[in-house]
Amino acid sequence: MSLQTPIARARGLGSAKNGSEHWIVQRVTAVLLLPLTLWFLYFACSLVGADYASVKAAVAQPWCAALLASFMIIVLYHAQLGLQVVIEDYLHVRWLEISALVIVKFIAFFGSIVVLLALARVALGA
Repeated sequence: MSLQTPIARARGLGSAKNGSEHWIVQRVTAVLLLPLTLWFLYFACSLVGADYASVKAAVAQPWCAALLASFMIIVLYHAQLGLQVVIEDYLHVRWLEISALVIVKFIAFFGSIVVLLALARVALGA
């Protein structure tokens, strides 16, 4: 029989103090994705049926390349944040949870590098 109250037993076992930051960042990326997605859909639809040279010329414009890079990086980061929540909520085997989190982070990181290199290659004409 313990003489501690339930609050005394729970003290020090609270949150990791980063849940609200994660939630806010996820919402901020979602808000950023709204106009970027609309722009990307307009941009992609305007290039339907275009040849490679005209697509390359459109992507080579600095503002367009910057918006494409921003869109893809924010999409990958937002996806990584969402998958992190799902993994933490539904995987209960610790080593599997950590492995899945590391894999998702690596995929998002290397996906960003691949996107930026491909965009640079098309925009710079390498």
